[in-house]
Amino acid sequence: MEELAEVIAIENGNISLVTQIKSSCNSCSQVSTCASGQVAKAFPHKKSTFILSLSALSKNQTLQVGDCVVLTLPEVDVLRSAWQVYLLPIIGLLSFSALGQWLKIQAILNHELMALGIGLVGGYLGYRLAKHLQNHADYHKRLQPKILRVLPKPVVVDVKPID
Repeated sequence: MEELAEVIAIENGNISLVTQIKSSCNSCSQVSTCASGQVAKAFPHKKSTFILSLSALSKNQTLQVGDCVVLTLPEVDVLRSAWQVYLLPIIGLLSFSALGQWLKIQAILNHELMALGIGLVGGYLGYRLAKHLQNHADYHKRLQPKILRVLPKPVVVDVKPID
């Protein structure tokens, strides 16, 4: 995954960057009739500011304020994170619900609400597992953007009219 960002400050070993938040609603053909499109039109495009350490910069790259850079995130880490956050609670909910239903069928539980409660506990445990996996320090390092390349500045040509 790549994103363009502009360097707005370099100080104390940190690089401050700003990126344009994009909405896919502006390019859709249903933008005039869709509620999400109307909301996207109502609010102006905002910018997101964040700070990276100078370690995100390769050894052979130099930066100045005003430079445009290409940021990258490993797609495999983003997909792994999304999988954990979305699917682990659902898997916990479904598997514990099946366990609760089986216990109800076996007459170990005497009420459907107890089976439902077991399913909810499974969903919560899946959520807690996902949260635990997301909070590891090495995982945070893998999800930090890296500067892939610094884009060259455009050449300014001063054209004078011929007399």
